[in-house]
Amino acid sequence: MSNNLPVPVDPDRLERDQGTVRTGFWAKVRATLGRVPFLEQAISAFYCASDPATPLHVKAVLFGALAYFVMPFDALPDVVALLGYTDDAALLFAAIRTVSAYVTDEHRAKARAWMEKVQG
Repeated sequence: MSNNLPVPVDPDRLERDQGTVRTGFWAKVRATLGRVPFLEQAISAFYCASDPATPLHVKAVLFGALAYFVMPFDALPDVVALLGYTDDAALLFAAIRTVSAYVTDEHRAKARAWMEKVQG
């Protein structure tokens, strides 16, 4: 069961995370296409976080997790074979699970459509 209680949002942190994601998300997705098995979930999270109807506390959780994915440095460097994205995946899945009630079928459909378009 997900915890849908609002959490305090640090507006400065949210703004930084949003900026990081908005400037680097699609480049990171394209660079990792075919190598990272959780891209569709990351794209769904992006669409949810970008949705004007999504509550602020949900945006904060998702943009925070997506910023971690986008950042070139993290706890386990992404260049480490097979293990490099496990920390990114774990954080993203925890974030999505926490706010799963807000990631809609529409967000998932948009992500699926983007993946199908890019993969041919």
